[in-house]
Amino acid sequence: MSDTDKPLLIKRYASRRLYNTETSDYVTLEDIAGFIRKGREVQIIDLKTGDDLTRQYLLQIVAEHEAKGENVLPVNVLTDLVRSYATNMQAVMPQFLASSFEMLRESQAKMVENLTHFPNPMSAVPGFEAMRKQQEAFLKGIMGTVPGWSGTSGPEPEAPETRPDDLADIKKQLAELQARLSKL
Repeated sequence: MSDTDKPLLIKRYASRRLYNTETSDYVTLEDIAGFIRKGREVQIIDLKTGDDLTRQYLLQIVAEHEAKGENVLPVNVLTDLVRSYATNMQAVMPQFLASSFEMLRESQAKMVENLTHFPNPMSAVPGFEAMRKQQEAFLKGIMGTVPGWSGTSGPEPEAPETRPDDLADIKKQLAELQARLSKL
């Protein structure tokens, strides 16, 4: 296992300073957020007690971004999260959120793959190439934090055996997610 496959160990000292054990220097919450954006898993441990503080610090990073106006979580979602702590939903909420984010990641990966790698019959339409480049730039902006996605087309991949099923799969996953949300 390479070093980047293991979680980056951050130790919190009694002074609340955070220490990167790989680079032997102190880091900030923003540094930790940067590691995560680049696809690195982190683990934050209290040096004195050995307690895992990762969840606490990840929530703090999210709260700081939300406070700066970088709103990703709509108020109704935050409200539902708060309510879930006082209901039976507390038991299923972690699994629901994890599977929802997994479906989102899979859908994004398929969308990026389809937009950047495969020929499109629309390419004959005047102005399509300029529009495609704008979409690719937009996707690069919003997907720039997805690990493993460079935003460049690179060499043409081998054509897959079936492609029409991918769109049907994405629609099915979206319908399933909407049904789950409706039940909540």
